[in-house]
Amino acid sequence: MSGHSKWSTIKRKKGAKDAARGQLFAKLARAIEVAAREGGGDPGSNYGLAAAIDKAKQASMPNDNIERAVKRGSGDDDGVQYEEIWYEGYAPGGVALFVHCLTDNRNRASSDVRAAMTRNEGSLGEPGSVGYLFEQKGYLLANGAEDAVMEAALDGGAEDVRSSGEQWEVICAPQDLRSVQDTLTGAGISFETAEVTQLPSTTIPVEAGQAMKVLRLVDALEELDDVQQVFANFDISDEVMAQVS
Repeated sequence: MSGHSKWSTIKRKKGAKDAARGQLFAKLARAIEVAAREGGGDPGSNYGLAAAIDKAKQASMPNDNIERAVKRGSGDDDGVQYEEIWYEGYAPGGVALFVHCLTDNRNRASSDVRAAMTRNEGSLGEPGSVGYLFEQKGYLLANGAEDAVMEAALDGGAEDVRSSGEQWEVICAPQDLRSVQDTLTGAGISFETAEVTQLPSTTIPVEAGQAMKVLRLVDALEELDDVQQVFANFDISDEVMAQVS
């Protein structure tokens, strides 16, 4: 989606602020714990755990924190048991929101998400109302010449390579993310983002006035402790994104 890479860039800039509050590392550790609990503590055979660890390393999370989170998730250490919940809803302008939560208190998570929606002109939808618009994919944002990126990405198992300004969005199956990363690295191609995400099948163009409202709601949701990520199907042009960023 054309808005995905631009919003990812903004979120990376926000990341330093979140890390200073300790919130980012706490969320990354929670994701690692859940991935280890669901698929085991070996990232070599658990692509979900490998992706969660890679994301933590990209955020400069200390290795000790990562190892403790893996141990808690795999049962080698006592830890809180987190429940995975998905909330679905709408932002201003009819933009679909798919909200991923990991929580030890379902009532708190539900209340906080609902309040954030209500305060920022959004609305919660019924289960299944927007989830069908999103598909789990591996996603990388690569730098380099088109032919080189294309060849390396496809050799690694990528499904698609799309232009995104001066960069390239590389799409693959979630379990192929590590293979694509390794192939790009082996070819000397750098990338800024490598994650398992939810990509929308359709997008909604958003103008400046609505864009501010949409991004304000996304920010409010992402600041909640129980919210891991917020996925949306907005499409904001470079010009509008420059204004609102």
